[in-house]
Amino acid sequence: MPELPEVETVRRGLNQLTLDRRIEGGEVWRDSSLAYPLSSQAFLEGIQGETIAQWERRGKYLIARFQGDRGSLGVHLRMTGQLLWVDRSQTPQKHTRIRLFFPKNRELRFVDVRTFGRVWGIEGNRDPQEIITGLQKLGPEPLEDSFTPEVLAARLSKSQRPIKTALLDQKVLAGLGNIYVDEALFVSKIRPDAIAAALTRSQISALHTAIRNVLQTAIDKGGTTISDFLNPLGVNGNYGAVAWVYRRTNQPCRVCETPIERIKLAGRSTHFCPRCQSL
Repeated sequence: MPELPEVETVRRGLNQLTLDRRIEGGEVWRDSSLAYPLSSQAFLEGIQGETIAQWERRGKYLIARFQGDRGSLGVHLRMTGQLLWVDRSQTPQKHTRIRLFFPKNRELRFVDVRTFGRVWGIEGNRDPQEIITGLQKLGPEPLEDSFTPEVLAARLSKSQRPIKTALLDQKVLAGLGNIYVDEALFVSKIRPDAIAAALTRSQISALHTAIRNVLQTAIDKGGTTISDFLNPLGVNGNYGAVAWVYRRTNQPCRVCETPIERIKLAGRSTHFCPRCQSL
C-alpha cells in the first residue's frame, strides 16, 4: 500500500501537472471504485467543468480542492491504486477504473489492480471530512511542526501493543505503514516487538527523529516501488535501493553486517537487525 512518502510524491506531481486545469468530462469504468456519490452519473456531473486549485494530503488520502470552493475530489490509493497523467490517446491500461479528461487531450487516469482504492466527489463547500469519514480518525501528521516528541510520547503512553503494531495504527500517527515503520525502528535502534508504553524518553526522542528523517529521505527518493507504485508520470520510486531493513531478509545489515531477520507481528511482515535493534 502506498504510504505517506508515496502519496506525497503523487501530490507534488499532481500539483505540478494539473493545477488550473478544467475537468472537461470523464468516464467511470468500475462503479465500485466510487465511494461517493455512488452514482457514476452524479459523480461526473458534479466534477465536470470544475478547475483544480490545489492538491492536499492528509495521511494517505489525497484531496483536490476546486477553485472557488466549489467542491473537491478525494482519492485513497489503498494497495495498488495509481493516478497517472497521460495523453488521452494512450490505450487505457487493463485495470483502468476512472478517467478524467482535461484540455489539450490530457487525462488523469485512476488505475487499480486490486480494486480497493476509492474516489469521492464532494459537492460545494462541504468539508471533505463530512463525506470521507476516515479523515476524522487520523492521528498527527509526522512531518508537521506540531508533531513533537511529547506528542508521540502521549500517543504511545498507554499502549501495551508492540511498537511496530502501534505505529501502524493510523489513529496514533497518520501516514505510516509497513515499510517506514520498519525503517524508523531500525534507525532509532528499537526492536519492533518492544512494548510501546515501555519506551524510555530517549527512545521516544530517537524514534521521533527517525520517523521524520526516514519519511523525508523517502520523499526525496520519490517513494518506494515494490510492485505497483508509480508517480503521475509513471516513474518508479527509488527508496528501496537504500532501505535499511525492509525486504532485506537474510541480507547483511548495512551497519553491522548481521543478517536481517523477518518476523510476523499482528500478521505483518517485520524486518529488523537483531544486533543493532537489541534494546
